[in-house]
Amino acid sequence: MILAETGFNGLFIIKPRVFEDERGYFMETYNRAVFEKTGVHNRWEQDNQSRSSYGVIRGLHYQINPQAQAKLVRVLEGKILDVAVDLRKNSNTFGRWYGVELSAENKNQLLIPRGFAHGFSVLSPTATVFYKCDNLYAPELERGIDIFDSHLNIDWKISPGDAIVSEKDQNNVSFKNAEINF
Repeated sequence: MILAETGFNGLFIIKPRVFEDERGYFMETYNRAVFEKTGVHNRWEQDNQSRSSYGVIRGLHYQINPQAQAKLVRVLEGKILDVAVDLRKNSNTFGRWYGVELSAENKNQLLIPRGFAHGFSVLSPTATVFYKCDNLYAPELERGIDIFDSHLNIDWKISPGDAIVSEKDQNNVSFKNAEINF
């Protein structure tokens, strides 16, 4: 498994070694020693899984301190554009976003450190997304940023007419008005 740099401090694409033969494939999706060798010391507390149809955009979600969450995201079925927005005020990438296609086919993962908002758009007919969190869900500390915020200008690879967004996410605030304590 390789942890590939993204240009954002602490944000990595994880590229697994996949062993394939006539029976199928095997891959290691997490190895604490490999992650720690790269300086990543997360202790995973919660696993989440969602299934969505084409055009669904979920996000941009995050939890403020003291319950901020790091996430390790992968796709079990289908393809998504996974997006992380840097909310760390002292970061040289503050207010910038990073996006990468994750799919069942490429088997890559995205490691998102604490201090980022996270969202994804579904690019295939359906997608099943699985992610680990290093802190438990705390609804009172959950926050969201408008996925169509003009400051961020994220290209979700979905035309606005095809976008399916929950009522909750439609009510997220602008980046400028987001509560950030990182």
